[in-house]
Amino acid sequence: MYEADDGRLRCSVCGRGPEHLRRLVPGPDGLLCDECVAVAKDLSGHAHPKEASARVAERPVAVIPARYASTRFPGKPLAQLCGKPMIQHVHERCVESGAFSQVLVATDDPRVASAVEAFGGHAQLTSGTCESGTDRVAEVARSMERWLPHGRDVPLARTPDQMVFINVQGDEPAIHPEALRTLAGAFEDPKVEMATLVRPLDEGERANPNVVKAVVGEDGHALYFSRADLPHAREARSPVARWAHVGIYGYRWATLLTVASLPPSPLERIEGLEQLRALEHGVRIACRPTSHRSAAVDVPGDLPAVEKLVEAMKRN
Repeated sequence: MYEADDGRLRCSVCGRGPEHLRRLVPGPDGLLCDECVAVAKDLSGHAHPKEASARVAERPVAVIPARYASTRFPGKPLAQLCGKPMIQHVHERCVESGAFSQVLVATDDPRVASAVEAFGGHAQLTSGTCESGTDRVAEVARSMERWLPHGRDVPLARTPDQMVFINVQGDEPAIHPEALRTLAGAFEDPKVEMATLVRPLDEGERANPNVVKAVVGEDGHALYFSRADLPHAREARSPVARWAHVGIYGYRWATLLTVASLPPSPLERIEGLEQLRALEHGVRIACRPTSHRSAAVDVPGDLPAVEKLVEAMKRN
């Protein structure tokens, strides 16, 4: 049975908090959450904690960057949606997806960390000097040996170079669990070093610079991202698939640290798109299509519309 530093019981395989602890599995590994029990049963029809831990450990780690001091919306991670802080909704979407071995909130503020611990999640305090969510995720990746659950006789503490990290935006509480599963699934291909999601672009979005366009090659890798209407159609009737970028990313450990260590690139600066840094330095980005949409909370005025999306997801 795994007990965290705060005295709260956790699943002895994945580390999830009390809200998921509903079953006990006999054996030295103790308490398991419902999901890990299900994984174990999938293996042979009855629960085996060590086999379950091995399977769970192979999944990516979800890291949710959550900066308190947003310029346009101070305290945004703690904004209330449907009676819960926004960061809790994002965390719940990650857990619901079943795609991750760990779900961790990376924040620069103790108030956010306290809120996360209060609803049974894991939080890590990161530097206040991180310039982007990628930098915050990379800081977590560098220190992963400190926060992975410890003291277990199970094969969960994998070496860093075997890990995949998914950067889940902390201001998108309506991200669909299926979209998260799609992104995590991209890394079943061992050749994928970095991945993201795209969705079909609506005709009315072509001129909107706030909707980022992705130009995708026939091999499924990104050729370019832009706020402009790309690709340009020389002839009006030229048919081409047009994609909108869904701004969540996955990285293998080494790729994440490499991208985070690079200086901002010229195309990144002019477009204001951090993924162009990776492309300019030769990192291939696999694009996986999804039909699911999300909506970010940028300013307080976005809350009512996003709250409706969250409520709709709960009904479905």
